[in-house]
Amino acid sequence: MTVQTRAHSGMTHSVNSATLADVLERILDKGLVIAGDIKIKLVDIELLTIQIRLVVCSVDKAREMGIDWWTTNSYLSSTANLDKSKADELGERLARIEATLQKPGTTAPAA
Repeated sequence: MTVQTRAHSGMTHSVNSATLADVLERILDKGLVIAGDIKIKLVDIELLTIQIRLVVCSVDKAREMGIDWWTTNSYLSSTANLDKSKADELGERLARIEATLQKPGTTAPAA
């Protein structure tokens, strides 16, 4: 009597599973970009084009990428008003310099 041994074609089972929190942490740490275009045409005439760009990341990662629009938006940040006052001050200073330069025989004031 001959006994045949058969090699099992091993089934792999993942022991390491990622929870939703792990996946979200990875996305926020690395960032996720979703881009797409929607075009509506009728007889080869483009009626509507919508471009969708979505970036999902943490605040720190966004700042690394140079995205920080919420810091200058007056509805989202109380410090944005300070930036507006600085812009107004620079505008007034520029107006004074331009007025001085338009007068004949004068030079620009020293900074």
